[in-house]
Amino acid sequence: MADAASRLTTLAEELLGGPLPVRLRAWDGSEAGPAGAPVLIVRDRRALRRMIWKPGELGLARAWVAGELDVDGDLYEVLDRISGLLWERPEDTRSRLTALRDSVRDPKLRSAARALLRLAGPLPPPPPPAEEMRGRSGHSHSRRRDKQAISHHYDVGNDFYEIVLGPSMVYSCAYWTADGTLEDAQRDKLDLIARKLNLKEGDRLLDVGCGWGSMAIHAAREYGAKVVGITLSREQATYARKRVADEGLTDLVEIRVQDYRDVTDGPYDAISSIGMAEHVGAVKYREYADTLYGLLRPGGRLLNHQISRRPEPDETAYEIDPFIDAYVFPDGELAPMGRTLSTLEDAGFEVRDVEAIREHYALTLRRWVANLERDWTRAVRLTSPGRARIWRLYMAASAVSFERNRIGVNQFLAVKTPVSGRSGTALRPRVWNEKTA
Repeated sequence: MADAASRLTTLAEELLGGPLPVRLRAWDGSEAGPAGAPVLIVRDRRALRRMIWKPGELGLARAWVAGELDVDGDLYEVLDRISGLLWERPEDTRSRLTALRDSVRDPKLRSAARALLRLAGPLPPPPPPAEEMRGRSGHSHSRRRDKQAISHHYDVGNDFYEIVLGPSMVYSCAYWTADGTLEDAQRDKLDLIARKLNLKEGDRLLDVGCGWGSMAIHAAREYGAKVVGITLSREQATYARKRVADEGLTDLVEIRVQDYRDVTDGPYDAISSIGMAEHVGAVKYREYADTLYGLLRPGGRLLNHQISRRPEPDETAYEIDPFIDAYVFPDGELAPMGRTLSTLEDAGFEVRDVEAIREHYALTLRRWVANLERDWTRAVRLTSPGRARIWRLYMAASAVSFERNRIGVNQFLAVKTPVSGRSGTALRPRVWNEKTA
C-alpha cells in the first residue's frame, strides 16, 4: 500500500483536477509532490476531516489554527501557490469544491471523495478551534453585534498587539519610503492624513475607530488639534487614555467608548476614519457616510482610509471570506473602490482626491509578520497557540493578496463643500505629500 503522502497527493489532484502546487508531508513522515516545492505538512489526519466537511478556506483554516497543518519553507510562497488554485482557476477548482461539499455526482469525484474519507479516519469531524467566533447575537451590524465583533478582534490583549504592531501601535497601512522603518512609515502615514485634512491649531478632529490613540495623539501633539477618538473596544480605550496622559495631552484629546452612530456633539472641522469602514458593512455604509457628513461643518473634511476588493462580475455573488469572518474580522465586508466613492458622493461629499497605496500595505503586513515571528513564544503565552497562528496566517495571506492585486487600500479625501462652492482645497492637492505644504 502506498504511503499516506502519496495517497493523499493522488486523491487531492483528482479532486482538484490538476497537479498540486506544493509538496505534502503526511503524519507518517512520508512525502510526495513536486520536488523542490515548499512543503505543506499534514500533521494529523484530523485536518482531512475538517477539509472534507468544510471544503475550501474554512476547512484549511480550522486545520491551521488547530496546529494540524503547518509549513516547511516560505509561508508566503505556499500561500501564493495554494491561493492560486482558488483565484486563478476559479471555475475549475471552486466548482469541484462545491461538488464535494454538496452532492458529488461525478463518478470519479465520488470515488476520490470516498477514498479521502477512508484515509481521514473515523468521523464525525472534530469541533472548530476555540478561537472561532461563536454566539453572534442581534441583526447584522446592529450596535450590539458590532460591539461583539470588535471585541472579538481587538480585545485579545494590548501586549499582544504591541508585539505585532511595534511602538507605533498603528493597525493600518503604513506609508513607505525606500529605506524607512515601520515606525517611520506609520508616522509618515499619520502625518500625511493630518496634512490632507489641513489640520490647524484649535481644529476639532473626530477620529472614528481610534484604535490605540496614535492618530489622536499625533494630531494633538504635532498640529494642536482638539481630538475626540471613539472606539468600541474597552481595551483599546484604556490603553489610548494612558498614552494620552503620558504625553500630557489630556486637555486636547478625549477617548470615548462610543458607537459612531451615537456621536452628537458636532460640528467637527475634520474627521479621520482609518481602517474603520471595513467594519461598517454594506447595509450600513450609506448611513455611515450620512452620519459623518452630518457631523462636519460646511467646508469640513473627511479622510477615509479603507481596504477595497476587486469588483465581481456579478456583485450579488460576493461572499465574505469565511476564514476572515470566523477568526479575524467577524461581519467585516470589503467594497470595491468605486462603490465607496459613489456612496460618499451620494451622501453629499465632494471627493477631491483618491490615493491608492496597495503596495504599501503588503510591506506593512510583512513587517508585522516578522514582528510576530520574532517574539513568537511570548505571543503564544499572551494569547494562545491558535490565536498566534491565526494572526500569522491572516497577515501573511493578506500580504500576498495585496501583492497580487486581489485587494487594495485607498485614501479618499472628501469635503462637505458649502453652497458657495468654495471647498478650501489646494489647487494642487498632491503637494500634501510634501512636508512643507
